[in-house]
This record gives sequence, structure tokens and C-alpha cells, in this order.
Amino acid sequence: MAGVSARMCAPKLQRRAACRNVTMTRRAPKHSVAEESGDPEPPGAAFYVYCIGEREQLSALFGEESLPASVEDAATLELVEAGHLAAVVSAVPLSDYGEGAIEQRLADPAWTAARALRHQQAVEFFARVSDIVPLRFGTIYLTRARVRKMLEENGEALRTVVERLRGREEWGVNVHADRAVLKEKIVEASERLREMSRQAEAAAPGQAYLLRKKIETLRADESRAEMKRVALEVESELGAAAEGSARLRVFKDESSEGGDAVAAKLAFLVARERFEEFRATAERIAARNARHGFRFELTGPWPAYNFATVEKSDD
Repeated sequence: MAGVSARMCAPKLQRRAACRNVTMTRRAPKHSVAEESGDPEPPGAAFYVYCIGEREQLSALFGEESLPASVEDAATLELVEAGHLAAVVSAVPLSDYGEGAIEQRLADPAWTAARALRHQQAVEFFARVSDIVPLRFGTIYLTRARVRKMLEENGEALRTVVERLRGREEWGVNVHADRAVLKEKIVEASERLREMSRQAEAAAPGQAYLLRKKIETLRADESRAEMKRVALEVESELGAAAEGSARLRVFKDESSEGGDAVAAKLAFLVARERFEEFRATAERIAARNARHGFRFELTGPWPAYNFATVEKSDD
């Protein structure tokens, strides 16, 4: 991919999970089919929710030979159904996931990373082959009945989100800037400094000296301005090739030191049939800005976390 590097890495959930490839490298044994409404609630357990989607699509996937593992080894993935919707869930022990206990567990990076990765693997499995609303790491209900109530009470909003995400996936674009290179090349990149440089070339020696000193003083400020300009350019041009965009981070660091800086972290909702157009646009922007020290990183595809807002009913 000319000018744009691509990678797959699990996004930040509560902690950063390890990077991995697009395809699943780990398969779990075959899990149980969807739960029946009359099943008793397991004692001392709550229900962890991974994603929500259309019941017919999700039910078909539980006939697969294997499904990804749940966040806890002792449980299997199952469905809680309500009307045309269903939620993928698994039982989790209240001793670890109950109020008060979960906060202590999340303070352990190793515990959190392992479960965040399993959460991500499960959500990605369903997102690849169905249209889902992905839920963030750590969505827990006390009973199946409360999961079902959430689906019923939010059914219309959830169906709207599912429809909006249909046939689309999330792609991340990280814009990096080599501050040393940018500071060196900023006279070329900045219209203001280019004009001052032209004035210095035409000025008398004394005035030219003062203008060049001013240019040196302004290099750091103009470098920061250029990073913000490029971030807005990426957001605008790639947004036109996508179905939606989200600004996760735009450069705010006031440091003038050298080294790599993240000029922007952006997310885009991209229709699968438009991905080649989206990637080509990213490559053009990257090529246009490469000589000034900018490097682009394209990550994905992800379940559309940044484009799915799900309100939980009171639990």
C-alpha cells in the first residue's frame, strides 16, 4: 500500500490488547445453541453482553462448527432473544464481575488484557458475517431477563443502528508526524513562511537577516499549525469517501522537541464496496504529505464501535 501502512491491532477497551492478524488464529470448541427463555439463571452469575444483532442472522451462526471463546473459560456463548433482535452473551461470576469486584479486577492489566482480547475476538467473529451493534468491554446485566428487557425497551433504536451499520465497517486512520523532518521542511509547507522567505530573498541584507531570524522563531509554531491542518484535511477528504467519521484525537501537544508525534487519530465508517476508493484517497493524501514528515497508518477493519451508541436500560 503506497504511502500508507496497514495493520490490525485490537483497539483500546479498558486496557490495550495485543496486536493480531485479520483472521482468527485461535478456535474454541463448539459452544451451546441459543438459550431458551425458561432456562434457570445460574447461581452467583451475571451475564456479559458482547453484541446485539438480528436474531435470524445470529441464530444461524450458532450452528457453526466452532465459535470464539467467551471471556471466561467456564462459560459458553449463547443468545438472549427478544422479537427480531438477539444479544450474544455468556455467564460470568459475580465474584469477579459484580459491583465493586470488577473495579478491582480492572486494576490488574494482565487480567483485563486477556479478557479484552477475548471480547474483541468474539465481537469480530460476529461482525465479519453479520450486521451487529458491538458493545464496549465490560457490559454486564444481572439476569437474562434484564438483557431481554433491554432489547425490548431499546428495540427501535437498536434496529436503527443495525440498519445504519449494515454492510459497513470501521477503519482507523492514525496520522504521524516526524517533528524533526517537519520542522526542517516547514518553510516549504507553510504559506506564511514561504512568503516570508520570498521577502527575505528580495530584501536588503539587514532586513533579510531579521526575516530569517523570525522564520526560525516561527518554525515550531508553524509545525504545530501544519499538523492540525493535515489532520483537518484527512478528516475532510476521507470523510467524503466514508459514511461517517469520528475525531478520536487531534494533536494538542505544545512541545517543539523532535521525535514522532501523533497528529490525529480518526475513525471512519466505510461501506465495504467503497473501501478501495477510501484506501486510494488515503494513499493520495499520504503521498502528498510524505516529504514533510507525515506518515499514515490505516487500521481495521473493526466492528463499528465509534458509530454505535447503545443506551442500557436501568439494571
